[in-house]
Amino acid sequence: MILRSFVILLIGLFASGASAQCPGKSVTSGVYDAPLCVPDAPRRIVALDPFYNLGMALELGLPLVGAPLLTVQDRDLKKKAEEASVSDIGDARQPSLERIVALKPDLIIGDATLHGQSYQNFAKIAPTALIDAKDWKEHFSILAMITGKSADATRMLAGYEQRVAAIRTKTGSRTMSVLRVTPSGFHLYLDGPAAYAPYAVLRDAGVKRSAYETTQDNTVFKRPEWEDLALLDGDILLYVVAAGYDANQDDALAARTTSNPFWQMLPAVASGNAHRVTRETWMGFNGIGSANRVLDDIEQYLPGKP
Repeated sequence: MILRSFVILLIGLFASGASAQCPGKSVTSGVYDAPLCVPDAPRRIVALDPFYNLGMALELGLPLVGAPLLTVQDRDLKKKAEEASVSDIGDARQPSLERIVALKPDLIIGDATLHGQSYQNFAKIAPTALIDAKDWKEHFSILAMITGKSADATRMLAGYEQRVAAIRTKTGSRTMSVLRVTPSGFHLYLDGPAAYAPYAVLRDAGVKRSAYETTQDNTVFKRPEWEDLALLDGDILLYVVAAGYDANQDDALAARTTSNPFWQMLPAVASGNAHRVTRETWMGFNGIGSANRVLDDIEQYLPGKP
């Protein structure tokens, strides 16, 4: 009994000591190098990427002071960030440490995969939460938990789930193929366990893809050749064109691609059910808003021509 009481006392002393060492909130999972001490109510947040963390931070109404606006692909998101007085910290691939320091953040948020190698550089400036999540919805929930916005995230995700449930009742048996056109060839993002966010939204909504676009492993994408396009036999084809960071060159690339005889042989093209969709939604996915724009495309195009 005496020994047990002593152990309990030691545990209590350790817990109180750990609490004293962290004046804010201790995050024990979902982030790189956990446990991590973060402010209870951060007032000056810097996001290291122009995708999930920038978009989700703005959706959650977080006090964001900096992000790599130079490489934001979603023009509406960039405008929203600028209207919120978010300062540019440069290129997302190598954000400026000097600019981050000047913003005096009390929390830095990023992605464990993208920013893990540079963690120590950022952690010297402010507590740095590099989120380690299996998909975009988990990322959103972890970011909300870190910043005290869990109730808001739960409400927004519930709205999303309600909408996809309604769409699932209307998807029927029609199939949809989705393709990205680039100057170096085609990119095909797969329906599978590790699907990139827009394609995970398709799956959530009950959209069926062709066998060529579906996998049971963690493969994320393929690089089909022209000859492989015949395997994209969905009833509807959505395609996004990206000639690089400069969207002004997209139309020329689209014209070259759609005039090719191989393109004309695609079943969806021949039936008039091929539709070009926006690069912002399908390449710059950044949160609930992006998910709803994917759902907009599903509702608009999945019915197709009779």
